[in-house]
Amino acid sequence: MIYIHVPFCVRKCHYCAFNSKVGGAAERAAYVEALIREINLRGDGSTVETIYMGGGTPTTLELEQLERIICAVAENFNVSTCAEVTIEANPGTVDTAYLRGLRALGVNRLSLGVQSFDDGLLKTLGRVHDSKTAIETVEAAKNFFDNVSTDLMYGLPGQTLENVRRDLEQVKALDVAHVSMYGLEVEEGTRFYDMGVTIDENLCADMYDLITTTLPAQGYRRYEISNFAKAGFESRHNVGYWTGKLYWGLGAGAHGFDGKLRTSNVRDVAAYISGAAPVLEEVVTRQAAMEEFCFLGLRMTDGISAQVFHKKFGASIFDVFGDVIDKNQRLGLLEVDGDRIRLTARGMALGNAVFADFLL
Repeated sequence: MIYIHVPFCVRKCHYCAFNSKVGGAAERAAYVEALIREINLRGDGSTVETIYMGGGTPTTLELEQLERIICAVAENFNVSTCAEVTIEANPGTVDTAYLRGLRALGVNRLSLGVQSFDDGLLKTLGRVHDSKTAIETVEAAKNFFDNVSTDLMYGLPGQTLENVRRDLEQVKALDVAHVSMYGLEVEEGTRFYDMGVTIDENLCADMYDLITTTLPAQGYRRYEISNFAKAGFESRHNVGYWTGKLYWGLGAGAHGFDGKLRTSNVRDVAAYISGAAPVLEEVVTRQAAMEEFCFLGLRMTDGISAQVFHKKFGASIFDVFGDVIDKNQRLGLLEVDGDRIRLTARGMALGNAVFADFLL
């Protein structure tokens, strides 16, 4: 798996804590050169089943720049002929010609950052598009991609249950293949944080219940805490993260994992472009790997396998985490079904508390 980070955006949104910035044409061009340099230096011919280009907004780059990046990956890695190739885009940053160009480059999955179909909420978020543009972009994208995903948010300032209901109705009307529903988190360093935005936890819980009952009724299987897909359209790349696959992280602030070492590129875009900062490395201990196997795998509705844990680590998951599993079973947050250990419906709503218990 390869993750490629493109940190540039048209505008920094009010909730965004990602490594992103507004950059000019010259900085974007220099970044592309640095990114290709890193790909050339680090590529080792490994087989790649998924490529995910995120940000930021990768579609702030010109098609020719994206082509050079994708060609560099193909020259330095063994990209599978059936690889899932995803690019994130925001409504208003792509038109029909651009979408056609992405498809020609081999992109076969488009993830659109819609966030809301309500114009007032989009303004609150600091988005550059309106609901009409979002709908038109999704419809245009479906002409070129069978696999279109939309990101939506809940728990937003001023958002009501009716707003969420209308968003879900619009998703059904657009008939996209995949939906990600993210609850707002107010993080330090964001405009929302500086504004003192707070979250109504009770209203969020009601929104969560509405989402998790409505989307499955519309034909979207919930396969992870925040992700829903039609059959066969689960994000292979993200499933790879949650099931512990190895991945390359390329670009400013990108993370990678080779099974033993976790790498992290410098976040600062100027420093990354200069090539001065080295990749930082952290040794992942056996204990940390066991913990990650559990709290990442439990994000998925299928949960984790006791047999796979034993095969991977040479130990019984019940010997290592028995007390944690027993505790969360008693609380009604975990269930054990033969080989599988998974969150209950209540556990899905309170997942962070369960995950914290696995950090011994």
